[in-house]
Amino acid sequence: MKLLNLNETLAFMKYRKITSILSIILIVASIISLSTNKLNFGLDFTGGTLLEVGFSQPADLNDVRASLEQGGYPDAVVQLFGSPEDVLIRLGQRDNVKAEMLGNEILGLLQAGNEQSVEMRRIEFVGANVGDELTEQGGLAMLTALICILVYVAFRFEWRFALGSVTALAHDVILTLGLFSVLGLEFDLTVLAAILAVIGYSLNDTIVVSDRIRENFRKIRSGEAEEIINISLTQTLSRTMITSLTTFLVLLALFFKGGALIHGFATALLFGIVVGTYSSIYVASTVALALGISKEDLIPEVIEVEGADQEEIRM
Repeated sequence: MKLLNLNETLAFMKYRKITSILSIILIVASIISLSTNKLNFGLDFTGGTLLEVGFSQPADLNDVRASLEQGGYPDAVVQLFGSPEDVLIRLGQRDNVKAEMLGNEILGLLQAGNEQSVEMRRIEFVGANVGDELTEQGGLAMLTALICILVYVAFRFEWRFALGSVTALAHDVILTLGLFSVLGLEFDLTVLAAILAVIGYSLNDTIVVSDRIRENFRKIRSGEAEEIINISLTQTLSRTMITSLTTFLVLLALFFKGGALIHGFATALLFGIVVGTYSSIYVASTVALALGISKEDLIPEVIEVEGADQEEIRM
C-alpha cells in the first residue's frame, strides 16, 4: 500500500496532552462515582426471586409491568419466556417474605382487572451467596482477559504496545462502569457480557493500529516516532470509522427496538464502541509514544549465521 505523504497526515499526536488530561479527568470521575454511588447490581448479583406465570392468551408486557409497579414492585424485570403466553418476572431480594405469600400477591396483582386466567408455574430463589460468587467470577474474568491480552501483545508486538493496549482497555472498562454508576443503570450479566465484548472490540482496533505502526516503522527510513504514528493512525482511520459506524448503527437498532431486557447490553456496547475507538487512537498510541517507542525497538535483529556465505555442500 502506498504510504501517505507527511503533508497529508492528520496530526493526531499533536493533541495527546489534551486527550490525556481528558481521559484522566473521566477516569477519576468514574472511580469517584464507583466509590460513592457504586453499581446498581441486578438480580444476577444481588439475589432475589424468579417467578414464571402463564397466561391463557398472549400477555401484554406493558400491562404486566404497570400492574406490578402499582402493586409496589417497581423493580420487577418482566420478559417473555419461550412463548407469548409465558412470562418471567424477576424481583429483587426481599427479607422475611415467604415464597407462597409472594407468589399469591404477584398472582393477585396480575389477575386484578385482567379478563384472562393467570396461573403460577414456578418460583425460584437466587441467594445472596450465588450473587457474590457471580460478582467475584465476573471480576476475575475481566482481570484474566486483561492479563492474557498483556502477554499476547507483548509477544506479538512489543512491551510498550502491550502496556498501551492494556491501558486503553482498562480506560474503556472504567469509563463504561462509571457511566452505569453515574446514571444508576442496572448492572447484570448481560452488561458484563457487553463489557467483555467491548474489551474484544477495542483490542481488535488497537491491534490493527499497532500492526500498522510497526509496519511503518520498518518501511519509513526517516521521520520521528510521532510522525510515523500519525501516518499509521491516518492510514487506519477510514477502516476504524467504517467499522465503528456500521457496528454503532446495528446497536442503535438494538437500543431502541430490542426491548428492556437488552437495553443495558446495548447501552454498554454503544458507549464502549465510542470510547474504544477513541482509546485505540489516543490512549494506546500515546502510552507507547510516552514510553519511548522507536524504530530500533521494532526492526528485527539481523542474526549472522556462520558459513552462510559459503557454498552449499552437495551431498
